[in-house]
Amino acid sequence: MLRRHFLSASAALLTADLLPAGVSAQPPAPKQRVAVLGHTGRGNYGHGIDILWLHLEQTQVVAVADPDPQGLSAAQKRLPGAQPFAKYRRMLEETRPDIAAICPRHADQHHAMISAAIQAGVRGIYIEKPFVRTPAEADEVVRLCKEHGVSLAIAHRNRFHPALPVLADLLDSGALGVPLEIRARGKEDQRGGGLDLWVLGSHVLNLGVFFGGKPLSCSAAASVAGRPAGPADVHEGDEGLGPIVGEEVHARFEMERGLPLFFDSKKNAGDRAAPFGLQIICSGGIADLRMDTEPLVQILKGNPFKPVSEPRAWVPLTSAGLGKPEPLTNIRALIAGHQQPALDLLSALQTGAPLLCGPEDGRTVVEMIHSVFTSHLKNGAKVSLPLPNRGHALAL
Repeated sequence: MLRRHFLSASAALLTADLLPAGVSAQPPAPKQRVAVLGHTGRGNYGHGIDILWLHLEQTQVVAVADPDPQGLSAAQKRLPGAQPFAKYRRMLEETRPDIAAICPRHADQHHAMISAAIQAGVRGIYIEKPFVRTPAEADEVVRLCKEHGVSLAIAHRNRFHPALPVLADLLDSGALGVPLEIRARGKEDQRGGGLDLWVLGSHVLNLGVFFGGKPLSCSAAASVAGRPAGPADVHEGDEGLGPIVGEEVHARFEMERGLPLFFDSKKNAGDRAAPFGLQIICSGGIADLRMDTEPLVQILKGNPFKPVSEPRAWVPLTSAGLGKPEPLTNIRALIAGHQQPALDLLSALQTGAPLLCGPEDGRTVVEMIHSVFTSHLKNGAKVSLPLPNRGHALAL
């Protein structure tokens, strides 16, 4: 039920290493030319979205744009040989890159940057999350990508982890019994609640869809200081997200494969020693995924609802299997360094293969976030997805 095939993007790009001795590989393809879009003070360059291309043999950073002079100067030092621009539209028009790296964490410029890159003729885009601000913006990006044949990958980097299909197979095998529910939490720091739902929750919702299938409906509630959040509590969110609400958010999604997905976040309730993530709770055990950690997946076998006197041990699950060492010595660079998502994008450009996390996946997450706010405005009533309102749910 949960099986998924992990597309190893690097395999298609490293075929020459697998050729028998004496057989010549084809001449290497020209490097993909990358233009970097940043904005110091408004999302900066994301989590290394600018420098990841320096570590790939298949790419060359040819230009960087940043309207902040000091930020642009610093970016030039990080990206040797990149032509500097103050305006990203001019950069895209003059350099005509193959790939646009849209780096700012702030989402308010994402739609415009994507549109400009597509108009300039790029073939690929890699963009920091959150994807865009509204379902309407997501609809437009999906349409533009289809019309212009553009591959767009979103930096939900844990979605590209090679342990995920191994976990899917483990769940399919029945080794953990019957999957019952998925429990996800944000980082729950000072951003807890509505902001956490957007910034960190987007990662775990993306993985929740991988295991649970498409969301069908949502019921949710948001609160401030222990009371239901009202219209006066809606405020402009940080990171260019538009209106947000809630210091505490609780949501339940009914999912395509029958597993309910829960998301919860409470301001300042998190533990720095336990990063944000999700758990897949089964009748015979728990699969725990802690975002941006290695190993990503830990397994605890045994009925989680049956107290026992003997201790139970968490066992790591790697790309090699349960309790086996991770064979990929560069796993942190591949995932935390965004190299595997970039390789997936390059593979899509080369072979036409579908992306592991493309614009439709981003749209699903954006819509899930807006369904939380929509349900809260309806006093927790269940709302169906897709949402009929494609604008911002909190644009009161």
